Amino acid sequence: MSTRALRRGAAAVSALAIGGLALAGCSGSDDAAQPADPDAPVEITISTFNDFGYTDELLQEYMDEHPNVTIVHNKAATSNDARANFFQKLGNTGLADIEAVEIDWFSEMMQYADLLAPVPADLEGRWLDWKEAAATDADGNLVAYGTDIGPQAVCYREDLFESAGLPADPAEVAGLFTTWDDFFTVGQEYVDTTGTPFIDSANSVLQGLMNQIEVTYEEADGTVVATENPDVQEAYETVVEKAVPIAAYAGQWSEDWYASMANGEFAAMLCPGWMHGIIAGEAPDVDGWNIADVFPGGGGNWGGSYLVIPANGENVAAAQELADWLTSPETQIEAFVNAGTFPSQPDAYESADLTGFTNPYFNDAPTGEIGIERAEAVTVSPVKGPKYFQFHDALQNAVTRVFDGIEDEQTSWDTWVAEVSAF
Repeated sequence: MSTRALRRGAAAVSALAIGGLALAGCSGSDDAAQPADPDAPVEITISTFNDFGYTDELLQEYMDEHPNVTIVHNKAATSNDARANFFQKLGNTGLADIEAVEIDWFSEMMQYADLLAPVPADLEGRWLDWKEAAATDADGNLVAYGTDIGPQAVCYREDLFESAGLPADPAEVAGLFTTWDDFFTVGQEYVDTTGTPFIDSANSVLQGLMNQIEVTYEEADGTVVATENPDVQEAYETVVEKAVPIAAYAGQWSEDWYASMANGEFAAMLCPGWMHGIIAGEAPDVDGWNIADVFPGGGGNWGGSYLVIPANGENVAAAQELADWLTSPETQIEAFVNAGTFPSQPDAYESADLTGFTNPYFNDAPTGEIGIERAEAVTVSPVKGPKYFQFHDALQNAVTRVFDGIEDEQTSWDTWVAEVSAF
């Protein structure tokens, strides 16, 4: 199924789901939160998406330490799929004991914080301040366990850069991409020289630009400014005019996009830490990938997720123990080693297991240090209101229409403006 089809499906299900949530109300039970018998057999279900670094081996560590626990891990193909399922079932039945929530629809979820089991008070302060603040409801309850953050760098193919006459050493590549203008100029030169795309997708560039804008679609008080915000329009125009011509695809996550990682169809990607595991998993036999410690325009954080526990789940206490373990600094370092998911816990940044980590797949790039450097370069945490996901998804679709030749730049923008007014 195409990414656009997945998104249409997600939007349709979400519209139904919100109505279901309104009817469901707060359905948590007092019994569910009682301490679990530490010796009673229990099956804990966890639902994630993409790659959180929760390998079978990592989860087996927990089961070895807790012989009465069986963990069943289900993974959705995309964040869109996970969102549709989450909002359809939250407050009703059918969710896992632990659910992963992606940052772009996290504010939407926080409207229903009363349907979640609060995080135990003794864990408060574990995460970066902004990560924890976003997960604190109006009553001061922390309701989600922070997993990763997504400080961005640039992943690139050394061999393809060399073939195009570009520098391939990571430090030299970092010097190429300090500004967006430089990035687009080099990308166009690459396309002109090779006749092949430079960047994997146009919408990844839109994501990168938007993550450097503090106010995009909604102000902090919920006022919708999407269509009147000149920064949003400038980002859209930049992507359509400069990123579309150098991109292999409009968006990510299609079967063709995955397959093209291995065959060298494109030379570079804007690359949060969690993307490392995806690249390595889809192109295990490619030895040309490396990472430059740079991001155009300064810094940017793309993604980063949370784990939440539905208050009406069957195993709330046992799920809380597992979520605690999965988001501890030590376990998050293991997840980072597995998939590049960069920890959101400051204590992890002092660990030699993180600071000294090099990734053999990316030609021994010091991804631990790069992640810390890129995290420190982030100066903007965009306001993401309850409708952020819908507005942003629709703007991505606008870029896709231009990429596919369905609408021209102005017409596609006008279509988006009309869609925003209908949300």
